Amino acid sequence: MNTTTFTELANLLAQHKLLVQATPSSPTTPLPIFGTACDSRAVRKGNLFICKGAAFKQQFLQAALTAGAVAYACTAEKYPELAALAPHTPALVVSDIRRAMAYLSAAAWGFPDQNITIAGITGTKGKSTVAYMLRSICDKGTAYAHASVIGSIETYDGIEREESHNTTPEAPDLWRHLAHAQASDHSPMIMEVSSQALKYDRVLGLHIGVAGWLNIGRDHISPNEHVNFEDYFLSKLKLFSLTNKAVINLETDQLDRVLAAASSVKTQTTYSAAGCAAHTYQTSDGTTRTIVPNLWAEKIEPGFGSLRFVCHTPQWTDTVLLSMAGLFNVDNALCAIGMAQQMGYNKQEICDGLANCHVPGRMEISPASTSHVVGLVDYAHNRLSFQKFFSSVKKEFAGRKIIAVFGCAGGKAYERRQELPKEAAKWCDLMIYTSEDPWNEPTEKICAEMAAHTPAGAAYEVITDRTAAICRAVEVAQSFEQDSIVCLLAKGDEVEMHLGNEFVPMTPDGDVFAQAMAAYDGLQYGGLHYGGLHPEV
Repeated sequence: MNTTTFTELANLLAQHKLLVQATPSSPTTPLPIFGTACDSRAVRKGNLFICKGAAFKQQFLQAALTAGAVAYACTAEKYPELAALAPHTPALVVSDIRRAMAYLSAAAWGFPDQNITIAGITGTKGKSTVAYMLRSICDKGTAYAHASVIGSIETYDGIEREESHNTTPEAPDLWRHLAHAQASDHSPMIMEVSSQALKYDRVLGLHIGVAGWLNIGRDHISPNEHVNFEDYFLSKLKLFSLTNKAVINLETDQLDRVLAAASSVKTQTTYSAAGCAAHTYQTSDGTTRTIVPNLWAEKIEPGFGSLRFVCHTPQWTDTVLLSMAGLFNVDNALCAIGMAQQMGYNKQEICDGLANCHVPGRMEISPASTSHVVGLVDYAHNRLSFQKFFSSVKKEFAGRKIIAVFGCAGGKAYERRQELPKEAAKWCDLMIYTSEDPWNEPTEKICAEMAAHTPAGAAYEVITDRTAAICRAVEVAQSFEQDSIVCLLAKGDEVEMHLGNEFVPMTPDGDVFAQAMAAYDGLQYGGLHYGGLHPEV
């Protein structure tokens, strides 16, 4: 079903002062437009194709037209060459392709955010976990029954389901997923909102029904992402401009600036995993203020792979059970509880959802664990997540030696190569540096940088093949007389590794651990693979 026309889109751009010209300016007959795409491989009949990016090539437009695109949008700089290529194809020439892409996509997909509930979560750590907690509450025990999700682990919109490569996709893909969620009656849409999405206008014009703010730490600072922490932080704060309801962690750093950015949000829930004590902060004019959380936790009791705490909300007080480890997950659960309450879910629905929540690759204890060697899989991949992860492991798995297998991604967040070895060294008996989505950088180079920033005296090894690294970790753990825990970090339950410009198959970390444990008695590690390598140990 067509949602708009070429002329209506031109008028929309003009309203936002983004239209340079539309050719033809007045089509003799209305040209229906259904949806947008910025990847020629995703084009469907009736789409408006968005020509974006410094690496854009003319053949992308040709492929899009062949696939069924009926018009395109581009910048004034690109228009002459594209008009020569497709002289009879209607074009929208714009001054800012990113902002235009967001507005065009919302309109061409029929503004689905007006008809479904959207929950948006941001923070340096915990977005995926909160998304899955909230999803479990909304699905009421039946996975994929009600809620849709967009995040760093998975994208599911009621029609499409795929492993995610971007936390928050580009605007044409985002609005397509929202339209699918509306069409398939998979509301609410629960989405992680990344700093990149906020900085580069992927979510411009989106209405978020309730927003969750978790925390802020240094991350994603590189020439390809954010130039400094201030740029990163300011991008995150844009979330509050998209909503009228917010749930805010009072334990966040930069609390004063977070609350200032959220001052225009009409309905706020504040929470704290540290009890009901008032938080004191200073406003920009120097005034000292206090704020008391209206949602808090106490009597936190960790178990082996579970947590229990007493939760206080304005509506009820009760014991909440989490079916996952990690003391920091109390923070995440409180955010999910606050957001769920703002969305209208009751105590029973919330408690049942959290008790039955499973987050793939988050604080997952391997079924292959023994009393002597425990395997723990988690997505921790930045300094803040390392701090919370290892401090929790030290308390919940007290007395065990800690071996950690991790790497750093290529082409971004270069500070991690200094910060992660330094942080892990505070907690670990052995660190094994390995591959983690190296992209177009050699894994050897990334690991060498990590090694160079490892504190003197800290034990580490470099094994660039991830499968071999995990096998080595199991070997070392088994050799200890003392009980140990093997922490497999950053990749979670992912089945692909970003190598060069491709995503190549890999065996998930948990499966590698299980097979390594089973094969420890001298058998070969059959069936494991990463990048075509089959190590034998």
